[in-house]
Amino acid sequence: MKLESLKPNKGSVKANDRVGRGHGSGGGGTAKRGHKGAKSRSGYSQKRGFEGGQMPLQRRVPKFGFKNINRVEYKAINLDTIQALFDKTGIANIDLGVMYNNGLISKSDLVKVLGRGELTATVNLRANAFSASAIAAIEKVGGSATVDATLNREVSTVVVEQPVVETVVAEKPAKAKKKAEGDDLKLIEGVGPKIADLLINAGIVTFADLAATPVEKVSAILDAAGSRFAMHNPATWADQAALARDGKWDELKELQDKLNAGKAE
Repeated sequence: MKLESLKPNKGSVKANDRVGRGHGSGGGGTAKRGHKGAKSRSGYSQKRGFEGGQMPLQRRVPKFGFKNINRVEYKAINLDTIQALFDKTGIANIDLGVMYNNGLISKSDLVKVLGRGELTATVNLRANAFSASAIAAIEKVGGSATVDATLNREVSTVVVEQPVVETVVAEKPAKAKKKAEGDDLKLIEGVGPKIADLLINAGIVTFADLAATPVEKVSAILDAAGSRFAMHNPATWADQAALARDGKWDELKELQDKLNAGKAE
């Protein structure tokens, strides 16, 4: 191998066409540009959405909607939520930090307290905004409503003695136990979170329950919940549940690979 013998691979280098050099270039009298028109001229460019001169799509489709750039979005917290928070924690001075620490809001939320529900506790509320009915209900039981946008994440130490707190703490183990007894029905293809809730409310909480339930009964449960649930076909759910009940996960995956949204293709 010598330097003077090096050359590109065959086909890797292509000679450029000398467009616009007359008949001798092989492009005819128009130099491969066709006859007249915009694309036969040098410097041609086409803007986005151009459709050859007809009315473009963005002008054929009418405008609709309006987005107000000055709109302020609030996270609504009602009085029944405040009452439940007081019953749970016993905190009388409730501000944005207390709501954040208890998972009611996020750090960036602007909170407006609304008047839905009944408030029996005397609380001092601090939020970004209040409705007139909420202020009236809060002041009626001796509380106060103050507009304050400060997010203090420190947990308030002002606690009112309430025996209800002990009752709420005692109910938590029962709820956890009930949840632990059931299976995750959402592992069945075709069963989403809302359908799983329907089945649990109907007493079908485990894979064994679903495997033993006739398809007609499951269909009746879906029909009773409305048309958005009645459209689902539970024909394969019992077979999937039986495999999940027996721990045959590989076979369950093979079956689900043959299904389309829980339906046999």
